[in-house]
Amino acid sequence: MEDRSEEDCVQENGRSDETNSKPSGSPCTSLKMFLVALSFAYFAKALSGSYMKSTITQLERRFDIPSYLIGVIDGSFEIGNLLVIAFVSYFGAKLHRPKIISLGCLLMSFGTFIIALPHFIIGRYEFETSVRWMMNSTHNSSPCQGDSAGDQPGISPQVPSTGCEGESNLSMWIYVLLGNVLRGIGETPVQPLGISYIDDFATEENAALYVGCVQTISVVGPVFGYLLGSLCAKIYVDIGFVKMDTITITPADARWVGAWWLGYLIAGVITLLSAIPFWFLPRSLPTAGSRVQKMGTQEEASFIKDTPHPKYKYQAEEHSSFVEMAKDFLPTLRTLLGHPVYVIYLCVVVIQLNSLIGMVTYKPKYIEQHFRQSASKANFLMGVINIPAVALGMFSGGLLMKRLKLNIMGAAKFAFCTSLIGYVLSMFFFTMSCENAKVAGVTVSYSNVDSVSYDKHSLFMPCNSDCFCSSSEWDPVCGQNGITYVSPCLAGCNTSTGSGKNTVFSNCSCVGVTGNFTAGTGQCLNKEDCDRMFPYFLALSVITSFIISLGGTPGYMFLIRCIKPQLKSLALGFHALATRTLAGIPAPIYFGAIIDTTCLKWGQKRCGGIGACRIYNTSAYRIAYLGLTLSLRTVSFIICIPGFILLSRQLKEEEKKSVLHGALTNGGTELEVLRKEEFVVLNSDQAMHTADNSTDRHTQL
Repeated sequence: MEDRSEEDCVQENGRSDETNSKPSGSPCTSLKMFLVALSFAYFAKALSGSYMKSTITQLERRFDIPSYLIGVIDGSFEIGNLLVIAFVSYFGAKLHRPKIISLGCLLMSFGTFIIALPHFIIGRYEFETSVRWMMNSTHNSSPCQGDSAGDQPGISPQVPSTGCEGESNLSMWIYVLLGNVLRGIGETPVQPLGISYIDDFATEENAALYVGCVQTISVVGPVFGYLLGSLCAKIYVDIGFVKMDTITITPADARWVGAWWLGYLIAGVITLLSAIPFWFLPRSLPTAGSRVQKMGTQEEASFIKDTPHPKYKYQAEEHSSFVEMAKDFLPTLRTLLGHPVYVIYLCVVVIQLNSLIGMVTYKPKYIEQHFRQSASKANFLMGVINIPAVALGMFSGGLLMKRLKLNIMGAAKFAFCTSLIGYVLSMFFFTMSCENAKVAGVTVSYSNVDSVSYDKHSLFMPCNSDCFCSSSEWDPVCGQNGITYVSPCLAGCNTSTGSGKNTVFSNCSCVGVTGNFTAGTGQCLNKEDCDRMFPYFLALSVITSFIISLGGTPGYMFLIRCIKPQLKSLALGFHALATRTLAGIPAPIYFGAIIDTTCLKWGQKRCGGIGACRIYNTSAYRIAYLGLTLSLRTVSFIICIPGFILLSRQLKEEEKKSVLHGALTNGGTELEVLRKEEFVVLNSDQAMHTADNSTDRHTQL
């Protein structure tokens, strides 16, 4: 199919083969409008999806839930996809694709608003703090509460559970999960129907570039998503409802919760706007063949009608009934899953996406916990430094594929090599370590000796034995000796002055031998080794992200080109189904569960029970997080070996069939020419014979 100019394109409203359709513009213009609308839809869904990942730690702290439960919430988006993806991809390809995409965007917007709903029905955020408990106490203002019950260290006092009686048994995070499921259902038609629409009506030379543009925009979305997350993380969750002077924590504190709900409202409005353009786009566009049929003679039209469509194009069946499509679904799916190259490609992609999704989901949290950065800064760096490198890599990959004119094997090799180089570079992340924060009784002993402990009894020492302290409380103070203590009580502090963030605790018996040392609110900021290593981590992260993303577009085009054209929409849909079922759902859950095993100190819910983790063993976190990521990618490279062998065989068989088909075609043409020549010779002989007979008769006369 040759490139067509806008002057030669004829727009048709509705079905391209309907004789009563009214032209309303250029198909090239409509295709570009669809490309813009699809790019905006990709941007909107990517923005809301990345914002969800940027709020992981905020949701953990706000709802007091562990990481694995956050993984369940994050994976609920894929559950929504799982419910309808196969049917939307199969039936949607035969219906009005732009309008189905529009309905999906509307549903995504509604789900995003549902996620923000708990903020407006739940009470104000209350965090653990001895300052508030101290102010509400009528017995003693000293953090170190002497009491007869304190003779037995490790026994937690009965913290008042004000308001627990009226609290609903239904956890508020259920609303977040349900909203994310709706987002997943709404996102379903955007990718398979949008990409197949472009590939059906764009020229073969421009399809890869168009897909690369859409994929690039989809990576630009997370830039704004993480920047929005960074902005909202700086704003206190109950801004406008509380006096900020009374808040005793800062954004760097493990108990801080930002205005997570605000970003979801903004993302919901953007997604709602993305649904509008699709209502004004046609169901299909006329192809080059249909235009020539209108301009050519009847004989030319007959010839073009019999000419097969280009290798990777497929014209949707306009007049198939729903029952006929349903009957054809299972046989078509069986044919698709019988394609060995496609199945191996799916296995490789599923394993690599397990690694990628798990890594991306918890990367901001890894930056927070391992390098001791605030949630706002971690999200800002993800959006400004890491994501643009991915976007540039995706676009460069599509451009290189067009410039180099890579075939199926070339695209597969290119994607494999970029992934392998990124894998090798990622191993250097293990060398970029950061020491554990010095927390007395948790990562170091009270005498400042490194000793990681998961036992709450290690928090109690002779220096605080006279205090009635809670082992489950997390209200860190920074001693003058540079060591963080879990609470002023466990630091043995007897008096306090000031209020809020400016509170100073004095006469802390555990801080110094003389007992006259002081402590301030919050953890100690002794992170010189982290600050020194962090820039190298960011630089390597940018380089690996760019290299790996170079193979994104060629790998995606390989998926489109390795199967028959009539299976394209179903192949894309089943690809999305498999990756969401086997990667999108389980990866955040088991990554979160493994990360939970590295927690050293858990918080406590207001009404009792384990809450969110307050501090992790950074060394164990690094090994678990990076080790699991690279192990999965190792397995995927091993599976690639039989994949390349089968692909090579498939290409050879197709080449043989092509040669044989060409020989038969040429043979038939030559036979027809010979027959024509024989017919001409026979006619000539008959004419000569007739002329001779006429001459003989004339002679006889």
